[in-house]
Amino acid sequence: MYNHLLAKSNPQLSLEQHIKDGLAIWEQLQVTFPAAPKILDKENLWKLLRLAIITHDAGKGHCEFQKVLQGNKETLWHSQRHELFSLPFSNALQIDERDKQLILRVVAGHHKSYTKLRAFIEPNYKENTDEYEREFAKVEVKNVKALIVSFGDIMLNEIFPLHPGSVINSFFKEKKKENITDHFLLLLMIGAFKHCDHLSSAFISELRKLESHHFHFLKAMQTKLQAKNLDLHYHQKQAAHTLGNVILTAPTGSGKTETSLLWLKYQLETTGQGRTFYILPFTASINAMFERLGSEEKGVGKDLVGMLHGKLDAYLYDMFQDDDDTTTQKEQIKQIKEQFKTLQTPLKVLTPFQLLKHIFGLNGFEKGIFEWVGGHFIFDEIHAYEPEIIAQIVVLLEYVTQKLSAKVFIMTATLPTFLKNLLQNAISQHIEIRAESALYKQFKRHQLILQEGLLASTLHLVKKDLEENKNVLVVCNTVQQAQQVYQQFSKDYDALLLHGSFAAKDRTAIEKQLQKALPQLLVGTQAIEVSLDIDYDVIYTEPAPLDALIQRFGRVNRKQEKTPCPCIIFTERNKTDRFIYSDDIIKKTLEVFQDITSKNNGVIQEIELQDYIDQVYPAFDEKAQEQYDTVYKNLKNFVKRLIPFEPSEEGEEDYYKQFDGVKVLPLFYEKKFKSLINKFDFIGGEQLKVQIRKGRFSQFLGTPFLEKNQINLPIHNGNKFIEIKYYVIKKKYRQDLGLMISEDEVLEEIEYEFDLIV
Repeated sequence: MYNHLLAKSNPQLSLEQHIKDGLAIWEQLQVTFPAAPKILDKENLWKLLRLAIITHDAGKGHCEFQKVLQGNKETLWHSQRHELFSLPFSNALQIDERDKQLILRVVAGHHKSYTKLRAFIEPNYKENTDEYEREFAKVEVKNVKALIVSFGDIMLNEIFPLHPGSVINSFFKEKKKENITDHFLLLLMIGAFKHCDHLSSAFISELRKLESHHFHFLKAMQTKLQAKNLDLHYHQKQAAHTLGNVILTAPTGSGKTETSLLWLKYQLETTGQGRTFYILPFTASINAMFERLGSEEKGVGKDLVGMLHGKLDAYLYDMFQDDDDTTTQKEQIKQIKEQFKTLQTPLKVLTPFQLLKHIFGLNGFEKGIFEWVGGHFIFDEIHAYEPEIIAQIVVLLEYVTQKLSAKVFIMTATLPTFLKNLLQNAISQHIEIRAESALYKQFKRHQLILQEGLLASTLHLVKKDLEENKNVLVVCNTVQQAQQVYQQFSKDYDALLLHGSFAAKDRTAIEKQLQKALPQLLVGTQAIEVSLDIDYDVIYTEPAPLDALIQRFGRVNRKQEKTPCPCIIFTERNKTDRFIYSDDIIKKTLEVFQDITSKNNGVIQEIELQDYIDQVYPAFDEKAQEQYDTVYKNLKNFVKRLIPFEPSEEGEEDYYKQFDGVKVLPLFYEKKFKSLINKFDFIGGEQLKVQIRKGRFSQFLGTPFLEKNQINLPIHNGNKFIEIKYYVIKKKYRQDLGLMISEDEVLEEIEYEFDLIV
């Protein structure tokens, strides 16, 4: 019989149990993704997926492969792939031929891309030879067949060898003609299958779901309000009973997050399950939202929320930094990362790029796209107005709403009308919800003051406010300017500096300090616009685009517990600012501010912000429109040609080239870096690096400021080495100042040791 057949080793797992584990996930997929059959117009979708799960590892019945799983190293299992020996069993299924073709393709490609499979098959199983047949003869056909039919309701014809080249070559013939049979169905089937196979292999047995009772905190919030003779806002009540796509416009601080969750609860109750993606543009805001949604008081609970962004390792490393056992720490980080990446968590907080990588066809894209089926996409502010990013988001919105029956909730305080129109067209049918005018009129938080001159030349005003015990926020456009301002005050006042040129370790520590207690003076760059929940009395800022300044102002009088607080904007710019912001946008912004300061004593009327944002951003200029059109057209065509089983090298290159950053190691941290790497603490080592722009990195290449180094890390008792290559930047670095990139001095050794953060 088949009881002796194994599927896994270490620990050993029977083939029968592995199939049962896969079917356990399969059963849950039907509950968590009820929209899938309707989307694909395929009533027997789940039946076909079940047959693929049952037959996918049949080839592991090869006697030599069984020896490998039993720990016998003296085997003849070499240059073989077990999934190719599974194909004859899938081919023997007594089902419709077109459905059988789907299963064969899923089974063949569930481990390797078709390109890699073809490269393997051609030299090992040559056409017009019996090489494959001779190997297939070593499969325990009788026992494997008995195992398959034991799952019931399965009829098999006689098992004959099926040369894998026939399956692979037919796929490539259709690919060449750009006409793959059941292309979209195949993409989602392999995505669903891989979820079943990978989760069961990781011994995951439960896919958590968001249920109505998980939103109890929303009812508690309303009860507290009603106890004060208040209630939910109009826009919150509307969202709580609106089915389908929504675009919400409401002022910052009016409970937009709760509004989106009220909407989400109604979707789940009305149309059933589907995974949820809460999308934010920046790492710091994602971390904060993850913690908020994971709390029992303000969210759905930590077991239901995951998080994905490029600095996740650093976040988790900090979470477990008190664990002295490095091995345990690594295992904990790995386990949580896997949980966040898989279907285990029904709600993920993430950047748009974590979604966009799937429509660029990066490795694993089929799983990612299947996870979107019938999903709920909540966009919490679209800050970036770069035409290339907007084009990508529009393509994503079109794809998930038109192809995958997903629902979208877009919320914004201010978004240019022309961009809003692009998003509206992308999601097609939708409801617009706008906060009441009366609510907007209640928000009077900021008083604009235009100040002639440069910020750097007018620091006596900052000093005056500090002497009056005000909590002051200063925002500069460049790291260098922020460092200079900070150094003017750091000796005499409780001050902190925040910008993007800190090592990850130090920036995390600074942000933690801000969460514990605000310093009287916080100096920073654009990093302050979107990072922390802070509340200051006054802000001094260099000129920036209107949308950026609105975000900066949001860090002042945030809770609206004071009279309108002063927001001082300087009218002159440093020369280097022109590389950051366009002259035209700054000019329009200052014109708008002149208008605001000419009435109402400069107090910003938030109901008028939409008109002002449209004055600054009436449309893409000619160059930006061309960039948008090019990216939109190219990506739209690319998505149509996404080929299941074939990750795209071209798409991967296009995806990564949009990120402008290279990590370098300050000389200040090289000794500590070497110490951590020698302890195999790679994440800790990465935490000591600073990201600089690619252009700046190119400038330093070949100069004394940048040095390429390498650590040869011994493994396997010193018989082999891992090469750890890194770049050392010989610029001054301090834990309170960050990397001082403008310093001309080339450091050869550490001349100081500053230890602000323990």
